[in-house]
Amino acid sequence: MAKNTIQISDHFTMARILRFTFPSIVMLVFTSVYSVVDGFFVSNFTGKTAFAAVNFIMPVLMLLGGAGFLFGTGGGALIAKTLGEGDQKKANETFSLVVYAAAFCGAIIALISVAVLPAIVSLLGAEGELGENSVRYGRIVCATLPLYIIQYEFQCLFAVAGKTKFGLFVTVATGCTNMAFDALFVAGFGWGLEGAAIATALAQGVGGIVPIIYFLRKNSSSLRLGKCRLDFPALIKTVTNGSSELINSVSTSVIGMLYNVRLLKYAGENGVASYGVLMYVGFIFNAIFIGYSVGAAPIVGFHFGAQNHTELQGLRKKSLAVIAVCAVCMFVAGRVFARSLAGIFVGYDAALLEQTVRAFGIFSFSFLLSGFPIFGSSFFTALNDGLTSALISFLRTFVFQCAAVLFLPLLFGTDGIWLSCPAAEFASTVTTAVFLATKRGRYGY
Repeated sequence: MAKNTIQISDHFTMARILRFTFPSIVMLVFTSVYSVVDGFFVSNFTGKTAFAAVNFIMPVLMLLGGAGFLFGTGGGALIAKTLGEGDQKKANETFSLVVYAAAFCGAIIALISVAVLPAIVSLLGAEGELGENSVRYGRIVCATLPLYIIQYEFQCLFAVAGKTKFGLFVTVATGCTNMAFDALFVAGFGWGLEGAAIATALAQGVGGIVPIIYFLRKNSSSLRLGKCRLDFPALIKTVTNGSSELINSVSTSVIGMLYNVRLLKYAGENGVASYGVLMYVGFIFNAIFIGYSVGAAPIVGFHFGAQNHTELQGLRKKSLAVIAVCAVCMFVAGRVFARSLAGIFVGYDAALLEQTVRAFGIFSFSFLLSGFPIFGSSFFTALNDGLTSALISFLRTFVFQCAAVLFLPLLFGTDGIWLSCPAAEFASTVTTAVFLATKRGRYGY
């Protein structure tokens, strides 16, 4: 093993934990960047109605792909703990089981979603051209859901396998594929929404297939795909551990749909387009928090399995410091570059641009707070405390958001919708702090 190679069993200084998590951070940020490429090309080459359609259907697609994080984080926590206990054979069997289970679930979800997507779009209130465009884009992406789910699963499992750099390579290759075909199909061939959807589907093929090929072959990581038995206790533990991330994905998607419904009422199609810009930038900024949390989780899981309480204490303190510094930087960036960021997507429409800039000024306060509940949920998942993790995620992404977006617009109109996210993140941060304080003795962090 190379001298500079970092293992999850090591002692982690601040510099070492940043080095270890950096590839995961870049991987999640790059995934978020290329995820918004469809929106950029559709908005600038097809128009704001098609752009609104992509934003309208995106929460539905995120909901359907949530199984990837369920198996990735839940299985990853169990695998890391098993490695910490020294059982390499069982860790490999669990790794194979969660990958195969994710692929099977993805195939079932894909078949169902393609059939029922028009009914879902209609139920959410999209009619006419907006509804038709949403279905056209969504059905193509849904056809490759198994690969989409596997892609997100491996973004969590790369860190457990100690292959974050390879994971970054796969993510970059996936993103470049998406961006290249977006430019070719949308800007070059003029295929519009269908072109953007096909580009996304091809990219998901790269992100899902390459990791499977790598882990099926002999490799230098601690994990490899192979034969496994149908271990129901391991699957149940995986689902329990990963339930918080599934809840986060489901709740975020449901809330995204609720935001769209409320915006159609208060601000019309332009409101949906503005919200899309906020979500795109929010994806990228929050990906830093998610990437750090995903990268740090296997370390936490290993040292929890090894009962190394001193290391757990250090990881908790260092992680909260990293989150705090990043939060301040993101808030400042959001305030300073609001107009520039909005202009990338909707600079062609003056009224839409001004509405988006105003929304951004309010929404950016959420960046000061969102990292703490994101890390807290991931931290408890790594400790195999799926219930606490799920509670943090459910309260953050559903209860607090739902209450805010339903109540605040009654007081502040459209501005109340933009204020909903910061208000929900404040409540989530307080809740996370309470859980971290009350469970210190139980887990020794």
